[in-house]
Amino acid sequence: MTMHPEADILSTISARKANGEPFALATVVRTVATTAAKAGAKAVILRDGTISEGWIGGGCARAAVLKAARDALEDGRSRLVSVWPEDALAQQGVEPGHERAGVRFAKNMCPSQGSMDIFVEPVLPQPRVVICGSSPVAIAVADFAKHSGFAVTVCAPAAEQSAFEAADRRIEDYALPVQEAGARYVVVSTQGRGDEAALLAALAVEADYIAFVGSRKKADALKSALLDRGVAPERLAKLKAPAGLDLGAITPDEIAISILAEIVAVRRGKQSRGAAVP
Repeated sequence: MTMHPEADILSTISARKANGEPFALATVVRTVATTAAKAGAKAVILRDGTISEGWIGGGCARAAVLKAARDALEDGRSRLVSVWPEDALAQQGVEPGHERAGVRFAKNMCPSQGSMDIFVEPVLPQPRVVICGSSPVAIAVADFAKHSGFAVTVCAPAAEQSAFEAADRRIEDYALPVQEAGARYVVVSTQGRGDEAALLAALAVEADYIAFVGSRKKADALKSALLDRGVAPERLAKLKAPAGLDLGAITPDEIAISILAEIVAVRRGKQSRGAAVP
C-alpha cells in the first residue's frame, strides 16, 4: 500500500524529533489566487537550508522561506512569511524583506502572481540540564529542571545514582559526551567529592552554561588547580562560579532555584547579574 505524502512527512518529523535532530517545519497556512502549493502543504527544512521532505511551492516562496527557517533555527523563534506580488506589496506599503506586526514580507516573482502565507517553526531538541554530583543542591536542581521542561542527565558514581528519583539519562561518573544536539547546561555540585574530576569533564565539553556550586574562595582554588593541570584559561573563563543568580539563597532548594533561574536567563538571552553562594 502506498503511503500518503502527508503520512511520509509526519513520519519524517517524528523520526527526526526522536533522534534529537534540529529542523524547521514550514506549513502553508493561506493561499490567494493561483499558487503552486496549497494550504496545508508542509516541508521539513534542515539547518543547512536543505528541504529533506515535503514541498511548499517553487521559487516563488522558496528563498524567503529558507531564510526564515535558518533564522528560526538560530534564535528558536517562529516566523510568518507572507509572499505577495510586487504591486500588492506596494499597496500594503511594505517592501520585500521588511517585517510588520510579526510578519515578514517577500515578493512573488512567479508568473502566477498569487499570494501565500507560510508559518515557519523551529523544532529543536529538548534543552538538557546535566548535573554532575549528588549533593542536596544537585538533587534539587534535577527535580526543578525536570518540572521546568528540561531533559535531565545525571552524572555521578553508581553508588550515588539512587539519590535521584528520575532522570532522562544516567551516566556513571563523569563521562560526558563532548557534543550533543541542542542546548546543554552543566551544573557541577559535587560538594567536595570529586570536584576536580567533575570540573575537568564539564570543561572539556561544549555547553551553553557551565557552573560550579560552591563558595567563590573554593572555586578560585579549584580554578588554580585546574590551570596547573593544563586546562586552558579560555576554558576556565567559561565556568560560572559560584552558580546561580544572587537571590540571597540559603537552603538547597533556594540555591537550586537560583541556578535554574540563571539557566533560564541564559537560555532566553538575558544577562545574569550575580551568583548565589551556598
